[in-house]
Amino acid sequence: QVQLVESGGGLVQAGGSLRLSCAASGRTFSRYAMGWFRQAPGKEREFVAVIRWSGGSTYYADSVKGRFTISRDSAKNTVYLQMNSLKPEDTAVYYCAADQDWGLNLGPHEYDYWGQGTQVTVSS
Repeated sequence: QVQLVESGGGLVQAGGSLRLSCAASGRTFSRYAMGWFRQAPGKEREFVAVIRWSGGSTYYADSVKGRFTISRDSAKNTVYLQMNSLKPEDTAVYYCAADQDWGLNLGPHEYDYWGQGTQVTVSS
């Protein structure tokens, strides 16, 4: 079955950087889109970024545009989220998700598979 495993979260000061990884297994993902979402305490899960595995088209939430970069390494079956210029409001659990319909979708309900999440905490 499909398995998504996130890593790379941690505690960082405002202005710092982190790179999250999502190792995907159990399927051929060439026709999938891979997304990153985040959820802060007491808030709904929100879209961060998405990439089409084939072709590499991307889309970002306005709140992270210019600071975060999503990418994928097909040889390693891994998707990355490079996060720069981090702000305290970026603090959340970050989730990797896979959409087998290949669209650049923003809604969590569009995604079929989810990882367990990794905590990112940005201190001021």
